[in-house]
Amino acid sequence: MINLRALANTTIQAINPNISVTWVQANGYTTNADFSRTPTTTSTTVQANVQGLSGRDLQHVEGLNIQGVMRSVHLYGNVQGVVRDNQKGGDILQFPEVPGGPVKDWRVISVMETWPTWARVLVCLQST
Repeated sequence: MINLRALANTTIQAINPNISVTWVQANGYTTNADFSRTPTTTSTTVQANVQGLSGRDLQHVEGLNIQGVMRSVHLYGNVQGVVRDNQKGGDILQFPEVPGGPVKDWRVISVMETWPTWARVLVCLQST
């Protein structure tokens, strides 16, 4: 099987290099003695290619009525947004807003493409 993602990524990196991203994967929650819930997560460092949104992505986000700073991220892994059936919250990706800047939290708002080994997701910058 040809890994088209790897072939495309090799070419893209000449213009827009991959960066290290911390993927905070939502694993559901635990219920505390007072019946409050505490999210459970697993963190992994992955290489990702972060890009601006295309015109089609912008139309999609506008239809969802979401505003804010957004990016399109290509990375290896099964990154998820909110999956209500599985009682999971959205995954968080942590990377700088600008190269060399401080690391910030970006919530997965939409999974645009998902394949056996990689995904393309739209993320929105979270306020602190």
